[in-house]
Amino acid sequence: MPESLSAPLIKLRDTCDELAASMLALSDTDPVDARVSIREAAKLAGIFAMTQPSAFGGSEANQLALTIARETIAAHNPPYMEAVFGPSPGVLGGVEEPLKSSHLVPLLAGEKRSSFGFTEPDNVPSPTSGVIDGATLRINGQKSYVTGGADADFINALVHIEDRGPSMVVIDTDRKGVIIEQKFSSLDGSHHAAFVFRDVEVPTEHIIGESGKGLPRAMRQIGDTRLQFSAQASGYMMWVLNLLNDHLLSTDRSGEPRGNKDVIRWHYANLRIKAYAARSMLYRTARIVDSGENAVNEAMATKAFATETVGEVIDTAIQLVGGVALVETHPLVKLHKKVRAWRLAEGASDILRLNIGRGILELNKGRI
Repeated sequence: MPESLSAPLIKLRDTCDELAASMLALSDTDPVDARVSIREAAKLAGIFAMTQPSAFGGSEANQLALTIARETIAAHNPPYMEAVFGPSPGVLGGVEEPLKSSHLVPLLAGEKRSSFGFTEPDNVPSPTSGVIDGATLRINGQKSYVTGGADADFINALVHIEDRGPSMVVIDTDRKGVIIEQKFSSLDGSHHAAFVFRDVEVPTEHIIGESGKGLPRAMRQIGDTRLQFSAQASGYMMWVLNLLNDHLLSTDRSGEPRGNKDVIRWHYANLRIKAYAARSMLYRTARIVDSGENAVNEAMATKAFATETVGEVIDTAIQLVGGVALVETHPLVKLHKKVRAWRLAEGASDILRLNIGRGILELNKGRI
């Protein structure tokens, strides 16, 4: 639980509190300068390196430490959170040469940007496929939603290689036959792209790990991202509930505290109950992951509940605060836009529920 933390984790939480407070002071600073300042402050605080491997100078923090850091910083709702943590290796974790030097090292140094290509369009009957011819892999297909693809130097794409199965493959975006079909921004302002691959040739050395075993590698990255969303969602819930607490203790035109009405108190209490449950799930799941046990179903459950709950918390807060919270520049509006996509990202809530049911009924995986 959040209360059962070791002294080093409490120190980490306090450090993140201080970092987030300094980030808030940069709200009116030029965005480019602010990101540079935040990145440097995060490096000095030891937070930037938490997502990076120890072999590259990172601290390679465990899931509980990352949960505490992400939740604590999000609880302040500071600007430019994306500048706090360094690039993580993702599916490139543990790769050997030549991918280590050509892609992993520049990724971790911030010299190259990666993206993640997992999803095919609904109207495409077959997945993105590849055929090996000597030392070359020829790829054809489409990816409809490449996360971060609009600005990426390369795509870590799931490709079904003939006679071998699903594999993760590095595809440089400047290769012949790589076509950006569409660039688009999602509701939270992040930039993505849809790609078409037409006889794209890459070296077989660009297959990440063992061919045919790309799906587990992809799912590990997706699982990590699910817990990242959950931790940030928990932090944002805390920020919104604190905002609501101040609002309900303030007086209305009659001079009475806004929270004196029973119906208001009921809604506020209901949000706190759900936030308490979400935080409990989050910390328990982080500890299960760190124990080395299979936590796929628990991570799916946590992600579904936390991302749905933060949406409900923000939506109800807008209702309780009233019309002023509908103004485009209001922080609740901005936060609503930021978190809405999370119910679809890395597995839509409905799909996660189906997978959780399958996990327990067919595979006997998952716990209460």
